[in-house]
Amino acid sequence: MKLTKLEKRNKYFFGLGTVGRDMFYAFESNALLYYLSNVLSLPVGVFAAASLVLTVLRILDALNDPITGLIIDNVRSPWGKYKPPMLIGAVTSSVFFLILFADFGLTNYWFVVVFGLAYIFWDITYGVNDIAYWSMLPSLSMEQKTRENMGAFARICANVGMFAIMVAWEPVTSALGNTLRGWFIVAVAVTAAMLGFQCFTLFGVKEDKGRFRQEEGTSLKQMFSVLFKNDQLMWTTLSMALFMVGYCTTTGFAMYYMQYVFGDKGMYSILAAVVGVSQLAALAVFPAFSKKHSRKQLYTFATALLTAGYVVFFFAEASIYLIAAAGVIVFVGQAFIQLLMLMFLADTIEYGQWKLGKRNDSITFSIQPLINKIGGALSTGIISLTLVLCGIKTGDTAAEAIDAAGQMTLKMSMLAIPLVMIIVGYFIYRAKYRIDEKLYSQIVADLKARGDIKD
Repeated sequence: MKLTKLEKRNKYFFGLGTVGRDMFYAFESNALLYYLSNVLSLPVGVFAAASLVLTVLRILDALNDPITGLIIDNVRSPWGKYKPPMLIGAVTSSVFFLILFADFGLTNYWFVVVFGLAYIFWDITYGVNDIAYWSMLPSLSMEQKTRENMGAFARICANVGMFAIMVAWEPVTSALGNTLRGWFIVAVAVTAAMLGFQCFTLFGVKEDKGRFRQEEGTSLKQMFSVLFKNDQLMWTTLSMALFMVGYCTTTGFAMYYMQYVFGDKGMYSILAAVVGVSQLAALAVFPAFSKKHSRKQLYTFATALLTAGYVVFFFAEASIYLIAAAGVIVFVGQAFIQLLMLMFLADTIEYGQWKLGKRNDSITFSIQPLINKIGGALSTGIISLTLVLCGIKTGDTAAEAIDAAGQMTLKMSMLAIPLVMIIVGYFIYRAKYRIDEKLYSQIVADLKARGDIKD
């Protein structure tokens, strides 16, 4: 389907808005734990306490996301529903992000207190921005293929930001002496990118504010109905959660794998660049594949591809070429699945409106950061425990090398456990998710007939 002039404008301005956002998030999710374990001179007890706080706070704050979605769903302003919370979340999360990487000279348990407070406020305020941003996407079009087109470009932009920082943070922080000041400089640059790219969406996207019938505000009691009576949202949530825990665990281990299993952490940025290009290529060709194949077929293909990549990765440590090839296979499959999950979640908004009589896009999309946080929290717990068990974090500093048993422990945690989770998530989708192209078309037709959506 050919995009209209307005749809093209919104596609590009919406997508560009997340380049800096994903740089911002990726630096926290991929580099913060390494900063704690290998840069700060924290005693092992303080490191363990900080890691535990990180894990627990991510889980607790995830429970706050539906409340954030409820607040956004009830926003009424001349600037629309999404842009005010998007702006507030971007500015406030930037402040707390910089505190996370600021040097207060603390290495005792007071560090844990300051770190924990900064982290929870960063997590909450970033969630406000994230939910507002992604819940805007379904409002820009009711056509599945148009959404896929817009979503694919947004994921491309997100991955450009994410892999730019994944490629750059290790060589840049090393070039700056791997010092606390150097890390703070990088954090400032990432924050500036976050705020700058958000301006594309804030000032460039034009919403059709009359597309949906005006509804009364949603109460706290109704929020639980939105979440728990939408069966397709619940099954999507479970499948996404299993996938995200596995994905976050694998990517979180990448630097440690290159340093302690392959033996050259300098190759991490090369690997990140290779898999980043692979993801971008996969997202670029996704719309062409979606024209010829159903979402179910694409999910099956992507899961099979990802499984093959994990198996190759498990035995690849002797060769950077095998590692790179495995990374390409894994992240092509991952890119397809991540975009499909976004589309599954978007379609549950119309399903919920059709079934429950009310449209709650922000409450529905609050599931995405909730899942990301739980995935990040559980992966942080798995990684932190593994670092201690395999001998990487042994005292005030990180070990230079680990033995064969430690390497096997790391590989099992990085590859075997995540693969099981991802496969289980796929089978849950196959068994329980039923919003195919035919049902979705019927849902939209019924909503238009009821006057809930404007033609």
